[in-house]
Amino acid sequence: MKSVKSLAAMGMTLASVFLLAACGKSSPSGANTTYSYVYSYDPDTLDYTVSNRAVTSDVIVNLIDGLLENDKYGNFIPSLAEDWTVSKDGLTYTYKLRKGVKWYTHEGDEYAEVKAQDFVTGLKHAADNQSAALPIVQTSIKGLDAYVRGESKDFSTVGVKAVDDYTVEYTLNQPESYWNSKTTMGILFPINEDFLKSTGKEFGTVKPSSLLYNGAYLLKSYTSKSSIEYKKNENYWDKDNVKITDVKLTFYDGSDQEALVRNFTDGAYTTARLYPNSSSYASVQKQYKDNIVYSPQDATSFYYAFNHNRKAYNFTSKTTDAQKAATTAAVQNKDFRQAINFAFDRTSYGAQQNGEDGATKTLRNLLVPPTFVQVGDKTFGSVVESDLVSYGDEWKDVKLDDAQDAFYNADKAKAEFAKAKEALQAQGVEFPIHLDLPVNQTSTLLVQQANSFKQSVESTLGKENVVIDVQQMSDDNMNNITYFAATAAQKDYDITLSGWAPDFQDPSTYLEIFDPDSGAMLRDFGLEPGENKELAEKLGLYEFQKLNKAASEEKQDTVARYTKYAAAQAWLTDSSLVITTQSNGGNPGVRKTVPFSKAYSLVGIKGDAYVFKYMEIQKDIVTTKEYEVAEKKWTEEKEKSNAEAQEDLKNHVK
Repeated sequence: MKSVKSLAAMGMTLASVFLLAACGKSSPSGANTTYSYVYSYDPDTLDYTVSNRAVTSDVIVNLIDGLLENDKYGNFIPSLAEDWTVSKDGLTYTYKLRKGVKWYTHEGDEYAEVKAQDFVTGLKHAADNQSAALPIVQTSIKGLDAYVRGESKDFSTVGVKAVDDYTVEYTLNQPESYWNSKTTMGILFPINEDFLKSTGKEFGTVKPSSLLYNGAYLLKSYTSKSSIEYKKNENYWDKDNVKITDVKLTFYDGSDQEALVRNFTDGAYTTARLYPNSSSYASVQKQYKDNIVYSPQDATSFYYAFNHNRKAYNFTSKTTDAQKAATTAAVQNKDFRQAINFAFDRTSYGAQQNGEDGATKTLRNLLVPPTFVQVGDKTFGSVVESDLVSYGDEWKDVKLDDAQDAFYNADKAKAEFAKAKEALQAQGVEFPIHLDLPVNQTSTLLVQQANSFKQSVESTLGKENVVIDVQQMSDDNMNNITYFAATAAQKDYDITLSGWAPDFQDPSTYLEIFDPDSGAMLRDFGLEPGENKELAEKLGLYEFQKLNKAASEEKQDTVARYTKYAAAQAWLTDSSLVITTQSNGGNPGVRKTVPFSKAYSLVGIKGDAYVFKYMEIQKDIVTTKEYEVAEKKWTEEKEKSNAEAQEDLKNHVK
């Protein structure tokens, strides 16, 4: 599910192949305890306090525990911390650790007890190694920003302290009602100092022996582009809640969509994502007519982003410098970006994934999901709708709810393009504008969706005006120029599919990723944080920064805070710097995982679809009716449980 995860185009396949098994009833007798399915991308590191990528957290979430975790209703509950208190001013969080929780080697041998100092060591390791996840906590924890910037060399000035062996304390710069959600992120997980010193640079490399384990599972084996296997940690402090003893994931490159359900039918897989456009789907639909369920949408948001400062042209259809200059000028023009946004037929795009019946089930229109937070008695999305209209009549009557195609409008697309073309021709720009769109050639779905995007844009605006050049390439090449690109200069595309999942329950977790000075995903635009200031100003990113800053300064009044973040989201939508596409979830599948039996959360990593703690497997395939009854029951219970949890927070204020 989510975290400081930067989910690039490849993340779409990774997250989509898993059918969400959220939370509910006891596992029937006879249920097996081995979960078998697929994974689609190899992690490049297991250093969980330093990485911010989904490919790392999807593994680590099963191996390492932090202070808190999520229950099946999304509430934050004790994990390594058996209790916690918050000072009345909201600035000090004190966590009491469980005694007797141990670190284990990958072979299951006891190494040491988990103590408060391990949390100090973990954060120091993250800061010293310039963790990509630092934006989550850098301005939150007292003294951390100064230490990271080098203004202080003494880590003891940072607001994390081991009061004693079983008490860890965090001091914040300002109250954050959502602070506890941050404790479910890898950057705040513990590290044993002796083990860290003994492993040195080998710590967190992608092999079982590079870590100590305090979580539900041990990493039994890992082979790149082959398999990942977990084994239940039999000494785990909460082992009674680990129902699945073995997890076996096989590498899947997305090329054979029918392989998933074929292996499910043969009994090799526990669940299977279905592809309604595959050649065998009619027979699959007939066989499983009473078992197909659609997973709910989650909080991950995927989007197309333009490269405004492209430097690399190793994968391109452009043949002249004039074409390169024309594309750069075009993507820097807001009317051009809006034209692409309105020309994009998201329903057809969704149909590549879910067929016509489910074409809109996964669509998302805002970077911040419209129901992510409530603004008084209004949804976040409805407030954005009201703000968006002020930017122009083109946004009139646009509804931003999930699961609908809010923007596709040929007339609007042509009107915006006409304005862009007039301005660009005055600059001497050549037409058509060529946009290189990279895609992993082994993923049938991603290739189909890229071609759907191409077809809708070109047919709406005309090939004489815009050409989408789909660049099919290997998995490794795709990763290197998008997801794993270390600098903006290595981003080799004009437009690409990327994505983000939230770290904590506040709109800032989405919107500040494009801050011109510190944005975690600014490189999607071809910009380095804190550099390229003239171009950032031209794109309006400093105006966007001011809107976000005004919202962030609202510390106590959440209605005022969220109202101001809605204004920032409205600006981002109007700018069309990102063109939102869809979420994870909303996909059809079949399964033997008990509906709603596992941890759930829209934020952090302890409620991800990849968490196997609490999950149960039943003997028979889940029926559609069974799932719907469980979902209704869970929804009702969740509402009550969340309300009780909110009330209980008062008991933690001391």
